[in-house]
Amino acid sequence: MTLFIIKRVGVMALSVMCLTFVVFSLTNLEPNLRKLAKEQNNLRMTDAQVESWLEREGYREPLVARYGEWLANFAVGDWGHSTRFREPVLDIVSKRLGYTGKLMFWVMVVMVPLALIIGVLAGMREGSVTDRSLSTFSITTTATPEYVSGVIFTVIFASSAVGLKWMKGSATSATDGITFENFALPVMTMALYGMGYIARMTRASMAEVMTAQYIRTARLKGVSFSGIVLRHALRNALIAPFTVIMLQFPWLLTGVVIVESLFNYKGFGWTLVEAASNNDIELALGCSVVAVAVVLITQLISDIGYVFLNPRIRVQ
Repeated sequence: MTLFIIKRVGVMALSVMCLTFVVFSLTNLEPNLRKLAKEQNNLRMTDAQVESWLEREGYREPLVARYGEWLANFAVGDWGHSTRFREPVLDIVSKRLGYTGKLMFWVMVVMVPLALIIGVLAGMREGSVTDRSLSTFSITTTATPEYVSGVIFTVIFASSAVGLKWMKGSATSATDGITFENFALPVMTMALYGMGYIARMTRASMAEVMTAQYIRTARLKGVSFSGIVLRHALRNALIAPFTVIMLQFPWLLTGVVIVESLFNYKGFGWTLVEAASNNDIELALGCSVVAVAVVLITQLISDIGYVFLNPRIRVQ
C-alpha cells in the first residue's frame, strides 16, 4: 500500500506539471498578452507600446523559461498577483476555496444520504413499483442541468407570486454568514443534479448483490429480509457508489462555476469565471492547479477506500 501511494503521488505530481504547462501555454497566447498589456495600461496603446511593455515585464522570454520560473515561485507559495482583484493569488484562492468548501459540505450532507436511501430502496426489490418510481425520479434529476433547475427553483421559491420570497435567489450574503434563506437554493440545485447519478449506481449495485449466491443462502437459512439487506448486502453494494461519491468532489468544484455565477455566490467557481472574463492569467493558473489537485487527490482516496471496503481487493 505504501509503495502504491508513493507511486501515485509521483504520477500526480507529473500530471500537475503537464496540465499546468498546457494551461500556462494557453493563457500566454499572443492575443491574451496583448489584451493584458492594454488592460493594465491604456486601451489605445500602439503596437510599439504594447511590445515595449511586454518586453519590459518579461513576457518575451522563452515560454519554458517563464514556466519554470512560475513553477518555482508557485512551489514556495508565491502564486503571483491578481490583476482583477489587486491581491495575492494565494490569498484569493484560499479565501474563495473556503467559501466553496462550505457549499460543497452542505451539498454532500444533503445529497449523499438521500441518494443512498433512494438507491437502496429501489435496488432491494428490482422491478417493483417503488423501483420504477425512484428510478424515474433519479433519471429526471440527472437529466436536468443546474442552470435549468436553478432558474426553476428561483422562480418558484423566490418569487412573490408563490409567496415564498423569504428564500433569496442571491447567495451573496452567505459569505458573511450562512442562513437557510441565502443557502437553500444553491444547495438544492447542486444536490438534486448529483443525487440521481449516485442513486442509479447504488440501485444497480444493490440489485446485483441481491441476486448473489450468499444472499440466497442467507434466505434459505431463515434470515429476515431486513437482516439480509443490512448485514450482508449493504456493505458490498456500497463499493461502486463509494467511487462515484468520491468523484463528486471534482464535479462539485467545477459544477459550482454555474451555480455560484447563477446565485452570485462569490466562491471558487465565481472567482474562476472572473479570472477568465478579465484575462487574469495568474489567478486562472492558480485556480487550475487547485482544480487539478482536487481531482487527483480524490481519485487516490477513492482507490485507497476501495481496498478497505472490500478486503478481497488488493493493490498490486
